[in-house]
Amino acid sequence: MSTPDAAPVALIVHAHPEPQSFSTAQMVTAAQALREAGYRVDILDLYAEKWSPILDRHEFGPLEGHFKPQAEQMRAVKDGTLDAAVRDHLDRLLAADLLVLSFPLWWFSLPAILKGWIDRVFVMGGVFGGDHGTFGDGALVGKRAMLLLTTGGVSESFQTGGTLGPLNDFLFHIHRGMLEFVGFQVLDPVVTHAPVRMTAQARAAALEAVGRSVGRAARDGRPVTR
Repeated sequence: MSTPDAAPVALIVHAHPEPQSFSTAQMVTAAQALREAGYRVDILDLYAEKWSPILDRHEFGPLEGHFKPQAEQMRAVKDGTLDAAVRDHLDRLLAADLLVLSFPLWWFSLPAILKGWIDRVFVMGGVFGGDHGTFGDGALVGKRAMLLLTTGGVSESFQTGGTLGPLNDFLFHIHRGMLEFVGFQVLDPVVTHAPVRMTAQARAAALEAVGRSVGRAARDGRPVTR
């Protein structure tokens, strides 16, 4: 965690397989906006790191009987035997004042690689459970989180009465069930709708808007509205 005399830390966890995608450009823009807002930015590019999204018994060493993932996470935290990659990412998560999850909305949810990051890094005993509770007693109370995403559908589709329905309805399980569950204050998401349908000029304008929105969120920290 940052000290009063140090710059706050923003951890961006990015999940898009194409380095030249709009989603990646949006992440880079957000990172720059955070630096300009006074943050030290740490970026985890899950595809570039070839992150494994699979939580299974093999990362916990020899086990007897049924595999109980959360029980093994608790034991590994207590014994100091967490998988080295998980330990590194957990330490970087705990050191951050702001978490930004950057991704394209696939099937109204997170890409599998990012969900697997949550499964493996939001370890029981590290961010909830054990010495920590959930929600207001989670380990990440006092920290903030936000979603930075793109959609395939246009914004009108995600309105009340639209073809798909309100976007926050789709994001609720992430906001409440993942981020707030471990104690984060969740900020309003920053969303670019249907960049694939935009002209190059419109995409450039959209990136400028992303920079402004992320910078404003970093400074003001408005909680998500439901």
